[in-house]
Amino acid sequence: MADALRLILFDVDGTLIDSAGLISAAMAEAFSAAGRRAPTPIETRTIIGLSLPIAVARLDPDLDPPALDAVTAAYKAAFVRLRATGDEATATPLFPGARAALERGDASGALMGVATGKARRGLEHILDGHDLRGFFVTTQTADDAPSKPHPGMVLNALRATGVDGARAAVVGDTSYDMAMARAGGAAAIGVAWGCHHADALIDAGAQAIIESFEALDDALERLGVGA
Repeated sequence: MADALRLILFDVDGTLIDSAGLISAAMAEAFSAAGRRAPTPIETRTIIGLSLPIAVARLDPDLDPPALDAVTAAYKAAFVRLRATGDEATATPLFPGARAALERGDASGALMGVATGKARRGLEHILDGHDLRGFFVTTQTADDAPSKPHPGMVLNALRATGVDGARAAVVGDTSYDMAMARAGGAAAIGVAWGCHHADALIDAGAQAIIESFEALDDALERLGVGA
């Protein structure tokens, strides 16, 4: 029965893969190319997870529309160029325990998906580069719904899988993930190794904070999304 199914939605940047350094470098290059002050890595970490145009505007609210478009385009070009300097495992490595957690979820019969601020093209590159495609039955991107924290990605995934929100969870590293999960009726599990501090995750609605992927199964069980 559909109500027996469970769905685990994973954020990508800062949750499954360690991409903050690459994103920060590309963002600094993009702003510099446009003659704007380059954001610091700490500033850039605060916007990771948002859809790109919203992230750029958050970093520099004074950008007019043409400048916003220019920085956004420069970021995409810089990101692709910087990523191409090494293989995927080097440029955006999986966090420790990520693959094992996905394997456990798959073995348990859970449905798994992705909810990411990346564009679909960027997500496809990650899925292929890390051989992750087979784990996910639904992939929601910035091309499919409004930017987090809007619940559109969660709601799309629930519709696509037929899972009730009470049997779904979002695993993410930012306050945007936690707010998205709660607004979409799913459980919210924050990870302690990503871009936002645990206090910010809790303030945004996180119901559990895990220090490693090894703790994910217990957190899912406590929140009623276990096997």
